[in-house]
Amino acid sequence: MNSSNQITDTDEASRTNPEASSSTFSNEKKSTDNKDEVMKRAAAKKLIERYFYQLTDGCGNPHCDNKYCASSGEMKPLTPDEAAAQAIQLFSQDARLCERHPNKIARKQGNIGSNKSETTNDVNYKSNLPTNEIESQSNYSNKDSAKYNCAPVPTFLTEQALYDVIDDCEANNSYSPLIRTLGEIFSSIENLSKSFPQEAITPTNATSSLENTDIKALKKEEVRSLEGEKDKDEDSSAESSKNSFAPVDVSSVRRAFTALFKLKTSIFENALVNALVTLAGNLQMELPTRKERGINDDIVNVLIIVFEIPGLGSGDLLETALPAICRAAQGLPVEVQASLARQWSGVARSSLRNILENLQQLITLRAMMTLLRDFCVQDENVITSATKLMKILYYANMLAGVLESPELRYHSLTDSTDGLLSKPKNTLPSDPLADELGVHVLDCRTPYIPFSEFYHEPLSEAVEMDRDFANYKSETGKFSFMHYPFILTPATKTMGLYFDNRIRMYSERRISFLQTFTGLPSQPFLKLKVRRDHIIDDALVELEMISMDNPSDLKKQLVVEFEGEQGIDEGGVSKEFFQLVIEEIFNPDYAMFAIQPESQATWFNPTSFESDAQFKLIGIVLGLAIYNNVILAVNFPMVLYRKLMGKRGSFEDLQDWNPVLYNSLKQLLEFDEPNLEEVFMQTFRISYQDVFGSTIDYDLKENGEKINVTQETKYEFVDMYADFLLNKAVEKQFSAFYRGFQMVVDESPLELLFRPEEIELLICGSKNFDFDELEHSTEYDGGYTNESQIIKDFWSVVHALSTEDKRKLLQFTTGSDRVPIGGLSRLKLVIAKNGPDSDRLPTAHTCFNVLLLPEYSSKEKLKDRLVKAINYSKGFGML
Repeated sequence: MNSSNQITDTDEASRTNPEASSSTFSNEKKSTDNKDEVMKRAAAKKLIERYFYQLTDGCGNPHCDNKYCASSGEMKPLTPDEAAAQAIQLFSQDARLCERHPNKIARKQGNIGSNKSETTNDVNYKSNLPTNEIESQSNYSNKDSAKYNCAPVPTFLTEQALYDVIDDCEANNSYSPLIRTLGEIFSSIENLSKSFPQEAITPTNATSSLENTDIKALKKEEVRSLEGEKDKDEDSSAESSKNSFAPVDVSSVRRAFTALFKLKTSIFENALVNALVTLAGNLQMELPTRKERGINDDIVNVLIIVFEIPGLGSGDLLETALPAICRAAQGLPVEVQASLARQWSGVARSSLRNILENLQQLITLRAMMTLLRDFCVQDENVITSATKLMKILYYANMLAGVLESPELRYHSLTDSTDGLLSKPKNTLPSDPLADELGVHVLDCRTPYIPFSEFYHEPLSEAVEMDRDFANYKSETGKFSFMHYPFILTPATKTMGLYFDNRIRMYSERRISFLQTFTGLPSQPFLKLKVRRDHIIDDALVELEMISMDNPSDLKKQLVVEFEGEQGIDEGGVSKEFFQLVIEEIFNPDYAMFAIQPESQATWFNPTSFESDAQFKLIGIVLGLAIYNNVILAVNFPMVLYRKLMGKRGSFEDLQDWNPVLYNSLKQLLEFDEPNLEEVFMQTFRISYQDVFGSTIDYDLKENGEKINVTQETKYEFVDMYADFLLNKAVEKQFSAFYRGFQMVVDESPLELLFRPEEIELLICGSKNFDFDELEHSTEYDGGYTNESQIIKDFWSVVHALSTEDKRKLLQFTTGSDRVPIGGLSRLKLVIAKNGPDSDRLPTAHTCFNVLLLPEYSSKEKLKDRLVKAINYSKGFGML
């Protein structure tokens, strides 16, 4: 080996094979795993420092032929920043390293002397990555260098310490101490995790706090925090002391960062970015071993501090530092994720929106770059890692909001005929983070930030849902956004559900064709033949027979035929079928459902005479509508969708179910005077009206008429009242309805993808009638263009229609008067020329959203024919 390439055995092992280096240390010195990691990092830092000096100062050999050495004369002068970046790159490439110049060998404590401050500073200075040395070199002269090398860099940072450093820098007009401090602190997990600590709780205060606290109601981490012994479960007291970290004082962090960012960011941004990149690298390297050893508290502190940095969503911090942090954080153990979520939901909750915006900004930036490279967003590591981090934020947002008791979640329903309603066949696996936190999205009544703000529209537009669905179904562990549905818009998630439903339909169709080889008749579709005048009787009878004989047939594609009418069902006939069924089912003559006078919401009639089978078949109809991608004109309260997703109705659900009753009960709860019994005169007996207007009394407790509601029992009364109206009174009807619904959707990812409010959107469609969107997305055929006079007249007439007539136009052209998720632009309406001017009315192919429009001679004639068509062609004119 040439002398220029000679290095110590330890350095060579570290540079070429860090794992081998660790093994060598372990075998020769029999050190612990913790010491191995420390020595490995020290060796890496040492080599990077040598590369840096080689690039900036050279090796001192006038005949050096190393192109990566300043002494060779082949290199152009490098700035400290450029040299730092190239030093790290050379280290990763295992590039040639010259023998070090004697004058550039890092000083040892024994060479320095007895000056304590000088020794301490030099040790910190030597152990730091070259980025800190770079920034120091670039911001002060050699004379200043000697001066500031005598000032020790702290091993952790406090608010006052940062103020002092800033004041000192401003007084001396040199910011190198600040740059070195930021580099030293923010590149080290240990240093940063100990920074900005909260004041320790004294044993007296802790004991006092514990005496007034219900220990059983606290989580383990909270108890530890009160006791000031967060790590008392460690194997030994010494290990516990070594790994104990005080919680971060978030308010102090914010004040310190506010003071820092009052300076010009150009002063310290490079140093901070480089330090954070180094920190991320250390996190990635140490997380696997930390997981094995259970040392994680400091990681939470580090991430809390990092995500409080004000400029994290802009400049180099956004483009370089934040991606590195996200990549490192994607390997966090579930326990650390849960701890971080709790911290973010507590004292750091006011930063949730800012953290969310930073992550969304990063995803937007990377998504745009991905599109330019024709690259799938699922394969972009920064996007996927930021999404995983956003999931922690998503749960923190729930914890920071208004949560209801998990006891309101049910896992089975009591049914009068079948006993316990079985869970779906393909029950989705639980989320480990949700399990660790003990929270579910259904528990969150009001999140701290609206769930809709987590939608990322540019990403949703960029996701190829067919490929994402394939990843979701794959067993290879490929990333799929369907496992992170909070980030996708409802319209994009609908595509994921559509693919799942269609694949299941094709699978059933293929099985049916294969049955022909066994001699069985082939039935590739779910065919319903009904009479228009007896649609309910015919549909429910056929569906009942199918559900009893072969329930799997419900998973086939629906095809409807109206007896005595011509037409092939390509979707349009099915839409009309569902519309007519819904109109009949909610007809008061059937008395299966009642209309709430205050909210006009449809609800189960608790005194209905209909059998359970009837309600089960209504549930099947609702499930078939979702399964076949049909929007229904129903007006259920939100509590129904919450119950369908697995949450019992509660007091807050009364707000949109019966707002008058809700406000009355709320006044009862808010009344704090001692004379509540005299003012409200309420007992535990309630009264309600059935669908026929008769008053029915019900005792919430035995002999409820004799039990007055008091200040002590008012919450119990309200909970029992809501539970009766929304759960117990309709338990029989809803259980049958739920069972029918699950017969169709039990194997779909419906519950995984959608929250209750999104289920309503999926079933009922959007309420945004923006016909400008429809105009911009409409296509033309048969000779028409958007510049044709008839087309200009058409849109002029349409925009002037009333909302009711616009609904009729949608019904006429698409078979449904509802707006699909994502708005009218999703309809893809086509207007085709249907001959020259004539007296014929416009017609439509509702299966394909095609409007056939003759080229009328005037705008007035166009309006006359169009209005007549949409008002008088129900069941006719729609092909």
